Amino acid sequence: MIGYLTQDYALIHAFRARPSSPARKADPVSQRIFKMAPKLSDCIPENEIVAVRGELDRPISGLAMDSRRVVPGSLFFAVPGLRSDGFKYVDEAIARGAVAVVTAKLPTTGPAKVTFVQVADPRAMLARVAQRFYRFPDRDMQVVGVTGTNGKTTVTHLLKHFLNGDQRIGLLGTINYDLGARTVPSFKTTPEALDIFGMLAQMRDAGCRQAVMEVSSHGIDQRRVLGLQFGAAVFTNLTRDHLDYHKTLDEYFAVKTRLFTGAIGSLPKVAVINLDDPHGEKLAALIPAGVKVVTYGEHPQALVRAEKVTLNFKSTSFRLVWPQGELHVESPLLGHYNVSNLLAAAATAWGLGRDPVVFMTRLKSFKGVAGRMERIEEGQPFNVLVDYAHTDDALRNALGMLRAITPGRLITVFGCGGNRDRTKRPLMVKAVQEFADYAFATADNPRNETVTQIFDDMRGGVTAPEKIAWIEDRRRALSLALDMAKPGDCLLIAGKGHESYQEFADTVIPFDDRQVVRELIGIKTLKRG
Repeated sequence: MIGYLTQDYALIHAFRARPSSPARKADPVSQRIFKMAPKLSDCIPENEIVAVRGELDRPISGLAMDSRRVVPGSLFFAVPGLRSDGFKYVDEAIARGAVAVVTAKLPTTGPAKVTFVQVADPRAMLARVAQRFYRFPDRDMQVVGVTGTNGKTTVTHLLKHFLNGDQRIGLLGTINYDLGARTVPSFKTTPEALDIFGMLAQMRDAGCRQAVMEVSSHGIDQRRVLGLQFGAAVFTNLTRDHLDYHKTLDEYFAVKTRLFTGAIGSLPKVAVINLDDPHGEKLAALIPAGVKVVTYGEHPQALVRAEKVTLNFKSTSFRLVWPQGELHVESPLLGHYNVSNLLAAAATAWGLGRDPVVFMTRLKSFKGVAGRMERIEEGQPFNVLVDYAHTDDALRNALGMLRAITPGRLITVFGCGGNRDRTKRPLMVKAVQEFADYAFATADNPRNETVTQIFDDMRGGVTAPEKIAWIEDRRRALSLALDMAKPGDCLLIAGKGHESYQEFADTVIPFDDRQVVRELIGIKTLKRG
């Protein structure tokens, strides 16, 4: 279980049903633990309740919003969702041992042994209760939240690397969750509130005093970070994405601003904003008084900025300037957008009181981020890079950078995800055709859409049909791209990055671009031999 309590946790054990034998009593340890358990009334004050049926003075062992994660003694939140209403699973939660249920409406009937609490907004209540249940871990730590369309993962990993000195730094993001004492795979960029506060509590108890996390627009809009106290909030950029959810770019931006304006229930102490992005300039003007604003970019008015940027295929160099000084930077990260990512991390660390002269020396030991311009080296005479770019802007940035430093041809394998913003599909094709000499359009994560339907949408962006092939099978597309590549060429495999799976309807199959490419190169090398 990802959450803070595990199945063999002592508190849950104390709640388990026991044989009703008069000769058999609960052991003293379980009795003591049961009496020390948090009470429902401690987590939900009466002034936040619309109606209640049952006792509020009831011990609880943990929190759950998925009935499958309910253990004896749980408080279950029946949260309305986009695809399913949690109210449908109340009976299952009770059968699994839930002793209390938070819901937007009281059921007409229910077991007398279970307390039902009606609230105005179960999702908002989930965040407040999680924060209380786990004893406000965000107040014991300095939490940094990074939001923006592109760059969140790289910025959080860079920042963790810069801040990491003699203490552990926690991380929540797209690739994994580093909880201080252990690291587990990520299942969502910004998890639900009960997982966020539970994992922050694990970090605190493992000795972490700082944590960095990616904050998605969905996470903000669905109140997963409601009330969370951020030591710093970082804005990287805003480009066209998630419009299947937000509908318009203005609405998308408005959601992002909530992290900085107090609309999530708390203000960050420091706001770090990309001044090169027009939305960043707009955001900087919205920051309330009392919040320290740190701007970054190549913009001449940025507090932390890059000057004299030089790009090549092996590294990037620039002059880092901040109010108290400047220094020369040699970075292993490629491209202008990684200059921006580096500046975001450096500006945040500086804004939190760290000295760039000290933390920038750690850049030499930064190993990069999985699936972010990750180089595949298997002895092939051409370059192969795997990247997570899955928007037209991200593709344009990645391909534009590679175009400038590739002596031969630039070949691309890419696709568009199913059940996502359909309007960006032709824009992604147009971006690829603008820079790539040849492209293989293929399946990304089709989910519940057919690849044929996705291809039909993508074809609206074709400007040079002779420079693109449509191959449904992703492994086949990768194989054909490798066959085409010659010495001096560069092959960019875009869209999935670190992901180790493909989603088809209700099926998930193993598929890691990096592993598949290594296997294919090995097979082709053997055949040539």
